[in-house]
Amino acid sequence: MVTGESSQKLFTYAEVVDLTGICVEHLRNFAKRRHLGFIAHAAGAASHADHRLFTPWDLTIVVTLCPRCSH
Repeated sequence: MVTGESSQKLFTYAEVVDLTGICVEHLRNFAKRRHLGFIAHAAGAASHADHRLFTPWDLTIVVTLCPRCSH
C-alpha cells in the first residue's frame, strides 16, 4: 500500500520512486509507454525537458501495473 498526503495533487519522479520502490529508469520507461503523467514545462529549463509530474491516479496505475525493482 502506498500512502501520500491527501492534499497533494502532483508527484515528481523522486516522490514516486520513494513511494513505490521502482527505480527512475524503469519509471521513465513505464510512464512513456503507458502515457502516464504530464510533462512539466519549466520556463527556460532545458535540463528538465522530459520531467513528468504524476497525479494520484497515475500513481495508482504505476503501483498496480509496475512491479518493484529488485536491483
